[in-house]
Amino acid sequence: MDASFILAAAEAAGEHAAEEEHRSELPFFIAGAVLVLFAFALSVVGFKRPDFPGTSGAARGVMALTVALVLATMGSIIYVSG
Repeated sequence: MDASFILAAAEAAGEHAAEEEHRSELPFFIAGAVLVLFAFALSVVGFKRPDFPGTSGAARGVMALTVALVLATMGSIIYVSG
């Protein structure tokens, strides 16, 4: 066998393996868009209603939802890059 044939086969196998490992970036874009829309809506509501959120329980809920959306966005980029 010719050495160039072996090298070409190895390169083709490497390219094929790299293509199989590619993951769609769609989950990151969806999670990021949801986070951006949530932040925009939260800022609009906050400017229009100075007493928002009305109770400490509601404030904890908003903070928990924010943390969940940030973690989902971070998790999706880790998934995509892995």
